[in-house]
Amino acid sequence: MKYDPLFAAYLVYFNRDRDYFECHEVLEELWLARDRDPRYKGLLQAAVGLYHFRNGNVRGSYKMMSSAHARLQPYPAEELGIRMAKLVSEISVYAAQLASYDTQPFPYHDLTIEIVDPELVAIVAKASAEIQPNVPQRRGPQRAEKL
Repeated sequence: MKYDPLFAAYLVYFNRDRDYFECHEVLEELWLARDRDPRYKGLLQAAVGLYHFRNGNVRGSYKMMSSAHARLQPYPAEELGIRMAKLVSEISVYAAQLASYDTQPFPYHDLTIEIVDPELVAIVAKASAEIQPNVPQRRGPQRAEKL
């Protein structure tokens, strides 16, 4: 399978950097280029859900995680070179915990997307060597500097 460099960048930002804002930026570009493919939308929403929860927005996180689960659930156990079933299961647990957060709060924790295709593992490793982490991570869109 041919993997888009934007997908590899998403996996670097998701697994290595835990930079969920940047995940959104790169995967939204791919999602739009791929005619709004629901797989990419679901992966994008998982990152946004983590971004919101890490920043204290429980309601926003719940909405994104629930939507990500609904979009990704129909896909095979291994899809896009990743272990989709494992990710869908973890998103489902996260969404359920967020639904009862008011009465049963829990600490934030990251998720990791397990890559199963050796070709994608190599592509992501190469991308990881080329992508510099954003330090500090962006917390929102930034305006272009005025000239």
